[in-house]
Amino acid sequence: MPHKTNEQKHSQERPVFPLHSRPPMGHEMADIVAGLLTRVRLPVLLQHHSNRAVLALFSFVNGCVSISLMAALAVLTGSPFIFPSLGPTAFLFFYTPTAASASPRNTIIGHLIGTLAGYFSLLITGLVSAGPALTTGVTWPRVIAAALSLGLTAGFMVLCNSAHPPAGATTLIVSLGILTKSWQLVLLMGAVILLTVQAFVINRLAGLPYPAWRATLPPRHVEANKVSHTPGES
Repeated sequence: MPHKTNEQKHSQERPVFPLHSRPPMGHEMADIVAGLLTRVRLPVLLQHHSNRAVLALFSFVNGCVSISLMAALAVLTGSPFIFPSLGPTAFLFFYTPTAASASPRNTIIGHLIGTLAGYFSLLITGLVSAGPALTTGVTWPRVIAAALSLGLTAGFMVLCNSAHPPAGATTLIVSLGILTKSWQLVLLMGAVILLTVQAFVINRLAGLPYPAWRATLPPRHVEANKVSHTPGES
């Protein structure tokens, strides 16, 4: 009989969610859960409970832990370590971790672009010290700031090949005056980096090839590109 490699043995030991029971676009999160349960020796959960229920429980626990860490830092330091756009970023990290938009590169650069675009729009419209729109009301300069910030964020993310949808919320947080001080913006980026580190640790513990920086194409995509670009084609 042919000798089995360690990788083949590992793949056989890890519990796998049946394809028909995996939620749409949720197969990567299923792999994370299966990997983590294998490491803590609890694959029985996948055998005796609904796969969707296990995924839902994992999403609940991970969501609580991810944001609780940021919230605890906010309480201990008295600083805004937590803000709305961290929520969708955390969801991307653990629902589609190998997607380019969930890579550390796209996450950090995307939020950085959003932060800078939001602050730039405040400078252009003279709203740096105007206070948040929720208390001062929405004025025409505020409308311009919000539109300009989101447009700049979208455009520069495309130019930099660093699409990260939650960054669109980050730029509005800044351009709407919720976070405007320089130290707040530094903490904002610090929170993004901390959440990214957490995603790296959890996904790697689960055995997924979560990138250290830039996402790479899965082997099947590479092979598909080779087939579609045969010699003689442009």
